Amino acid sequence: MPRADVLSELLKPLRLTDTYCSRWRAGGSWGIAGADDSHAVLHHMVRGGCHLTFDDGETLPLHEGDLAVFPHGTAHSFASAPGRATTPLRSVLPDLSPGTSASVTIGSAPPDTEILCASLHYDPTTEPALYRALPRVLVLRRELLRDEPLLHLTLEHLPRDITRSAPGTPLVSLRAFEMVFVLALRTAMERLAASSPALTALRHEGVSRALTAIYASYAHPWTLASLAQEAGMSRSAFTRTFRDLVGEPPARHLLFRRLQEARRLLADPAVPLQEIHQAIGYGSHVGFHLAFRKELGLTPGEYRAQRTAPASP
Repeated sequence: MPRADVLSELLKPLRLTDTYCSRWRAGGSWGIAGADDSHAVLHHMVRGGCHLTFDDGETLPLHEGDLAVFPHGTAHSFASAPGRATTPLRSVLPDLSPGTSASVTIGSAPPDTEILCASLHYDPTTEPALYRALPRVLVLRRELLRDEPLLHLTLEHLPRDITRSAPGTPLVSLRAFEMVFVLALRTAMERLAASSPALTALRHEGVSRALTAIYASYAHPWTLASLAQEAGMSRSAFTRTFRDLVGEPPARHLLFRRLQEARRLLADPAVPLQEIHQAIGYGSHVGFHLAFRKELGLTPGEYRAQRTAPASP
């Protein structure tokens, strides 16, 4: 069996379910402001350039061929230049239904800029803690993308393919953007690790082995000593390095991963409540019950009732 790798295990709980994509043509003076999104967001500069601006004022230029990935959909605007007046995204695209797409033309002059955008939908309860620690935006420049042939070619062909009306287009679009998303994160992990402690953790030889163990084998009775042994480090060095890079102690990270899996199982009424503690590595239902309630403010039974209740008409 192939050995698990940390990026695959990190993304495995993050089940992408659908995508909304849009193709923008812009010219002259223009600006669009988006709100916080609970989805991953991609912007690919097909032609021309723009400027990204966050709510705290940070501005980043995007040039032709660049790819911007917002792992957790942080609010931002994109405009022809910094300081431009912006229009709320929802007033331009009031219907952002998953599985659909749109083409938009904006600006005060004939279009000279083209942007491919996508929102990748996933259940926020499946979001791993380390994924949340990724930077709010990862910018992969054109020169870097050219060294990644599969990612580069997929991006090159996407603008034409998403506008097709052929059968299966929504599924093809989802899988294509999913591949772009994973390839972009892999490239960032390999090439941009120095820009983020979370990316450094994924690249760190010892910490990445421990993270893989936590994500892939969360039901194993791990201890600090056994995780340090898995990482090939002393307990003190492992604890310090893990906390510095991941942002929390190993035991806390393992707890979150187990409770994350518990929430997935609780959302499935076919899984007996009394069996869940064993499936996620707890020796007793009582211990699981107490940990779940302490962290989430609900008992496992209450959480299941909320997640499985019929939707209001």
